[in-house]
Formats: sequence, structure tokens, C-alpha cells
Amino acid sequence: MKQEMESWRRNLYILMVAQFMVMGAMTMIVPFLPLYLVEMGMTDPDQTQLWAGLIFGINFLSAFIMAPIWGTMADKYGRKIMVLRSGFGMGIVIFLTGLATSPIHLFLLRFLNGVISGFIPAATALVAAITPKEKSGYALGLLQSGAVAGSITGPFIGGALAELIGFRMIFFVTSFFVILATLVVLFAIREEVKPNPIAKENKGLLEGASIILKERPLLLLFSVGFILQFAMVGPMPQMSLFVSQLGAPGGYVAFFAGLVTAITGIANMTASPLLGRLGDRFSYQHVLFFAMLGAALFYIPHAFVTSIWQLLLLRFLLGLCVGGLLPSLNALVRHKAPAGMLSTVFGYSTSATFLGNMLGPITSGFLSGFIGIRGLFITAGLLLILGALWLRYGLKISKNRKEAPA
Repeated sequence: MKQEMESWRRNLYILMVAQFMVMGAMTMIVPFLPLYLVEMGMTDPDQTQLWAGLIFGINFLSAFIMAPIWGTMADKYGRKIMVLRSGFGMGIVIFLTGLATSPIHLFLLRFLNGVISGFIPAATALVAAITPKEKSGYALGLLQSGAVAGSITGPFIGGALAELIGFRMIFFVTSFFVILATLVVLFAIREEVKPNPIAKENKGLLEGASIILKERPLLLLFSVGFILQFAMVGPMPQMSLFVSQLGAPGGYVAFFAGLVTAITGIANMTASPLLGRLGDRFSYQHVLFFAMLGAALFYIPHAFVTSIWQLLLLRFLLGLCVGGLLPSLNALVRHKAPAGMLSTVFGYSTSATFLGNMLGPITSGFLSGFIGIRGLFITAGLLLILGALWLRYGLKISKNRKEAPA
């Protein structure tokens, strides 16, 4: 028993490091896609912004479509092999992206990257499968800490490398680190939990979808995941403009815009394992509910700040609450998943969050013309409050229906 416990911890720590490497590598390139377009010869600022938006969004669109398919395959054939498929596939596509010579090349390669992506969801499903249920909140929180740490580190390293070796070379460096992280998983991770025989009996995606659509609690959790990402990611593209409006000290807009993002990530990284432990001890539902309310509590005052220092304080407090969102949601999804369908369920959950990642910035960009950036913060806060109430009363209704006599 002790050896089994040590095994899941060992795999958790290895996957946390792998996620750090992958997220660090991926975020080295994403912030610089518009500049890469300029390097390709695009000079019209409006065209550059249009292509940058399309290239950024198409990755989420293809990933949204493919996530349930890869999840179904993971349940049938194993979760580790899905991590390897995604890691090696992304490494090759990112290397090819460094050879792109036109916006259409970049667009098609980002679409392909979304098709074969899924390293983070596959690793999450693998950790959820190998971790004892009573430790799943802590494990998923720690895993998120690794990913967040990578997403904080990546842009800083990418910015430094861009100055030293240029944007094109960054793609080759990114490819190297993604493949290196995948090799770590290949040789260091042991998947003791084999695919469930029940999963192999399922006929395919449509049958899996029909089973999942009958599970009301899961549909509720998917909708909550969509709301979370829609609200949290929506205002982010506007943040650098907001920092500029507040007046960055010394005129260092880019630095303070990066700091605003980084300080939220640092708080998130710190709080995730702690709030995960609270979920293990008490209730994932309660942690998620109060984390959503807390995030709303600190999001709405963003609309009334008058200095960058006030914004930084609120972003840190927001990050502490964000640390309890996705780990608690993933732990609830793990507990509600039907037997033999864990990765399939995580695939649908990932699709819901990808949809929020895609539609949130688009909708916020449209709304900002009517309600301004400050109005976006209030809207996001109100969405989180509604999402928290939807979670609490939706799960309560589902529980009462389940307990009601037939």
C-alpha cells in the first residue's frame, strides 16, 4: 500500500514538472504571434490584429472539437499514450511553425496544433486516474501550480530570447522543450491504472456522448467550467490597454502589464494546492462555490481602481481565489464521471473550458465598445456570482432528484 502511495506521488511530481516545461514553452511564443506576423512582412496594423486574432482563436476551435475524441481514445487505450501523442505532435507542429513564411501557413499550423493538442488535459486525466480519490483535490491543485508556474515564466523567457535570437528561433526552442517534457513522461511515468474494460466495450464517441448527456451533474459542471473561463479570460486581452489608461509608473506599460498577469499567476500557484487540500478535507463543491464568490468579490472592484498599485493588489487577491477554481472543478468532474469514462468526461469538460477561452475574449472585445474596459470587470464579476449560484442550486436539485423515490 505504501509503495502504491509513493508511486502516485512520484508520477504527480513528474507530471507537474512536465506541465511546467510545456506551459513555459508554449507561452514563450503565443504573446509574440502578432510580432511574428510583422516579421513575415505584414505592415497594415488592422490586418495584423485581424490575423493575430484568427490565428489565436483557431487553435481553441480545433482543440474544442477534438478534446472529446481524444478523451474517448484515452479511456480505451490508455492516458499516458495520449500525453505522448500530444507532446510529440505539438513538438513537430511548433517546429514547422518556425519555418512558416506566410499568415496562412501560421493559421493552418495553429489549427493543426489544436487538433493534436491536449497535453494538459491528458496529464490531468492521468493524475485523476492514478490518485486516491481522497487526495484528488491536492493532486490536481499541485498539477495546476506547475502549469501556472510555466505560464508565468514562459513570457519572460520568450521576451528575452526574442531579443537575443529573434522570433523565428523561439519556435525551435519551444519545440525542443515540449519534446523534452514528453520524453520525461515517456521514460519516467508508469501508468499502473490500466484502461477500464468497460471503456473498451463502448462503441465510440456517440455512445459515450449519449451516456454523458444523461448525467445532469456533469452537464452542470461543464456549464460552470464554460462560465469560469468565459468570465476570467474575457477581459484579459484588454488588460494592457487598461494599464496604459491607469498610467504605468515610468511609462513602462509592457512591464506592468506583464506584472499584472504574473502576480495573479503567482497567487494562483500558491493557493491551488492549499485549496485543493481544503476540498479533500471538506467539500470540493464548497471550495469551488466560495472561490467563485471570492473571485467575483475581487473582480468587480477592478472597475473602480485609480492606480496600478490598487490593480496589482486586487489581481493578487483574485489569484488566491482562482487557485480554487479549476482544481475543484476537475475534482468534482472526477467524482461524477461514470465508470470507465474518466478521460472521456475530462474531454468534454476541456471542450467547455476551451469554448469559454474562445468566446470570452471575442464577446468582451465586442462589449468593450459599449461598456468600456471597466464595465467588463463588473460583467465578469456578476457572471461569476451567477455561476456560483448555478453550481450550488443545480447540484442540490440533481441530488434531490437522485434521492427521490422512483
